[in-house]
Amino acid sequence: MNVWEGVTLAFQQLRAEKLKSFFALLGVIIGVTFLLIVVSVVEGLDRYIREDIASQIFGINTVTLRRSPEASFESDPEFWRAQRRRPRITFADADAIEARLTMPARVAPESATGGEVNADSGRTVSNVRIMGTTSDAFPIHNWTIARGRAFTTQEEERGIPAVVLGAGTADELFEDADPIGRTIRIHAFPYRVVGVMEPLGSIFGNSLDNLVIAPARSPIEAWQNPHGIVDQVVIQTIDPAALTDAQGQIEGMMRARRGLRPQDESDFALETTADTLAFWDRISSLLFILLPGLVAIALVVGGIVIMNIMLVSVMERTREIGVRKALGARRRDILTQVLIESATLSAVGALLGVAIGISLAVLVRTATPLPTAVAPQWVILGVVMGVTVGIVAGVYPASRASRMDPVDALRHE
Repeated sequence: MNVWEGVTLAFQQLRAEKLKSFFALLGVIIGVTFLLIVVSVVEGLDRYIREDIASQIFGINTVTLRRSPEASFESDPEFWRAQRRRPRITFADADAIEARLTMPARVAPESATGGEVNADSGRTVSNVRIMGTTSDAFPIHNWTIARGRAFTTQEEERGIPAVVLGAGTADELFEDADPIGRTIRIHAFPYRVVGVMEPLGSIFGNSLDNLVIAPARSPIEAWQNPHGIVDQVVIQTIDPAALTDAQGQIEGMMRARRGLRPQDESDFALETTADTLAFWDRISSLLFILLPGLVAIALVVGGIVIMNIMLVSVMERTREIGVRKALGARRRDILTQVLIESATLSAVGALLGVAIGISLAVLVRTATPLPTAVAPQWVILGVVMGVTVGIVAGVYPASRASRMDPVDALRHE
């Protein structure tokens, strides 16, 4: 018996008994749909975090000096109490790093708070991310100026109250008017607008453009941290290959500045973009490990249903099988026919699951802040898993049909 004949018989079975076939396919449809939905969300998050968040939030090719790690799986309260006892990062640390690094690099101290920004026109924007840093932060984070300019080195050093507005903040405060040269107030202190940034987009529905950037040593310093303190220092080497050497030099500088002995643990954290992404890698790897087990449950249920449907089908066609055997069909012909029908049945279910999964992934991407991405390898895996379930589920019914005695089968009513 050829494969095409078996596939044709399977589709005839689908058309003849639609309701029974639907319930036979339901488990496979649910399993493959669930696989694609979950994987598309995880894949979308993975691409989003690596391509968008990594460049805009952490910066590309950077090492960040912090008081304590940004992300950690550590749950021991004593660990976090020890982190809070660590010395704070200072402007002096940033100046020392910039002066002593032996390779060309950009160094940007950064501090951020949330607050309210007011324009002289009377307009107010709440929940603005107010950031104090230097002009080096713009190339580090790949921020582009749409209008005006970034603040200068002289403005940074003298603490001049100049600001660059995020696109969203500029639109809210000034609408269609040109904000360059206008005045805004942060904590009642006046700042002159010198630039407006290109739109940055959003993260999980939260706008990145509700932003104000001012020189770190401007009056904004008083509202963010105690005098001389910063949240972190971001260092970007001009040569990507020099990042590891820079990290080693910074660690040596900070240990020397804090008088740590060789056996003492570092009382600061140095993290690269790769280190930060490693936290996400652990989460995504865990999801990808657990996912097949969850999908397998639905597929096993679907396989059991298909096996039962095929057993019923074999019983209903006992006389037909007897006729085939009487006309010379061999055992392997009957075995192949039933397996092909079972595999075709589950393949149809897998393809329906793929179609539904892709449609729902697109719906999630358009209707929610969650990013989704359907990778071709997962579509192929879904179809292969569906067909495999059908073949495995069809083995017992196929074996039972192939062992039928033609005489007994012909007598069956």
